[in-house]
Amino acid sequence: MKGHCSFLAVFALLALASILVTSAYDPSPLQDTCVAINDPKTGIFVNGKFCKDPKFVTADDFFYSGLNIPRDTSNPVGSVVTPVNVEQIPGLNTMGISLVRIDYAPYGGLNAPHTHPRATEILVVLEGTLYVGFVTSNPDNRLISKVLYPGDVFVFPIGLIHFQQNVGKTNAVAFAGLSSQNPGVITIANAVFGSNPPINPDVLTRAFQLDNNVVKYLQSRFGWKNN
Repeated sequence: MKGHCSFLAVFALLALASILVTSAYDPSPLQDTCVAINDPKTGIFVNGKFCKDPKFVTADDFFYSGLNIPRDTSNPVGSVVTPVNVEQIPGLNTMGISLVRIDYAPYGGLNAPHTHPRATEILVVLEGTLYVGFVTSNPDNRLISKVLYPGDVFVFPIGLIHFQQNVGKTNAVAFAGLSSQNPGVITIANAVFGSNPPINPDVLTRAFQLDNNVVKYLQSRFGWKNN
C-alpha cells in the first residue's frame, strides 16, 4: 500500500511538473512571422485564426471532399501536392494536424527537396514505388533514404530537408499527415533560385561554388509551384 501511494505521489508530481513546463513555453508559430504592434487599430493577426462562435459551427466546417481525384502531374517536376489544412477545413484551427495527397508522374515524378518549418510528416504510399529520404542537420548532413512500396510508411522529422521520387513505371500516390494545421513548405530550389526579389547572384555563386552565369540561368528557371 505504501509503495502504491508513493507511485501515485511521484506520478502526480511528474504530471504537475509537465503542466508547469508546458505552460512556460510559447505556442508554436502558425505562420512565418507575427510582428508585434502597439496600435491594434492598424491591423490584428493572431497566431492562427480567429474562432467562429460555437453556436454557428456546422459539419461543413470539418469536411473536405475530393482527395480521391487524381491530379494532373504535367509540370516540370512531375508531381502535385493537394493540401488539406486549415485553409481547406476551418475546423482544423488549433487542432495541430493536417493532410496532403501527393500525385507523382511515372519515370521520375519528384516532390522536390523541401522542408516543413512547423511540422513532422508521416507518409504512406498507396500506389507505385517511391524513393524517399531526408538529410540530417550540419555537420553530418547524413542522407536517410529508403524505397517504399504500397502500404509502406516513412517519417520526415520536422524542419529537415526531404523528398520523394517515383522510381516506377506507373503513376504513384501517397498521403501524408503533418503535425500542424499550417505546416508551411519551403521548396529549396524555388526559395534559393526563385526568391522575390532575387538573391544577389554573387551570394549564390560563392555559396554553391558556381559560375555567375550558371547562377543567373538557374534563377531564370525557378519560381513555379507544384502545390
